[in-house]
Amino acid sequence: MEIEKWMKHPVYSVKPLDSIQHARELMMQHRVNQLPVVVDGRVVGIVTDRDLRDAFPSVFDSTARREVKSKSGTNPSEITVEMVMTPNVLTLGPKDSVGTAVQVMRNERIGAIPIVDANHLVGILTRSDVLDAFVALVDPGSSGQRPL
Repeated sequence: MEIEKWMKHPVYSVKPLDSIQHARELMMQHRVNQLPVVVDGRVVGIVTDRDLRDAFPSVFDSTARREVKSKSGTNPSEITVEMVMTPNVLTLGPKDSVGTAVQVMRNERIGAIPIVDANHLVGILTRSDVLDAFVALVDPGSSGQRPL
């Protein structure tokens, strides 16, 4: 089973100098938990909802902790994605198998893998996509969620 059939595309993404406020708004608007960070179509990192929660100031955080995490203060519109993203992202290709993706996701404890072709972002495979593929495999007659 190839990733190409199950990945989401087009992919919502951000740029390194976008604010984390913008990234959070995109995640909320599109109900996604991960955003590839892209420059000229190439993946340079990934930012997750956890990265943003850790970076966003909270009334429950101590002032000292916020100052350490945020180099530019506590205003989410002034903190850039590149300050909180994970660089050097693992990627797979659209012709790779969903099984390979599952092994990578489990071994690396990640919830999504950007899918690249010729070094350009073409999709993203998430845990939800993997579950949809699994349901289709074990119950071919189901009204699975995929493909869209």
